[in-house]
Amino acid sequence: MHIRGDHAELVVGGRLDVRSAADARTALHSAVDSGGGDLVLDLTELDSWDATGLGVIMGAHRRAGRAGRRLVLRGVPPQMQRLLVATRLHRILAIEGGLEAESLPRV
Repeated sequence: MHIRGDHAELVVGGRLDVRSAADARTALHSAVDSGGGDLVLDLTELDSWDATGLGVIMGAHRRAGRAGRRLVLRGVPPQMQRLLVATRLHRILAIEGGLEAESLPRV
């Protein structure tokens, strides 16, 4: 997993999972605490995430809210979009451009 960027935009790549969660949490919290306005989390380079990684994202979302900021997800890969819909987190998280209709599960 790698994270690069600043307090306004971060690019997350690789795997966001139990092994990388602590480092990701530290980087996200630092970015939230050191800036203002929206914090964009670009996920176009993210290969996968597990429940722990998703928990890190939700923790950063809550921390941003407490700091008067908004965490915005950009470039969410289709398989991760499906997970956000299945867990109904797409209703809570800000997702730039919304979700692609063709990637959503059919009901």
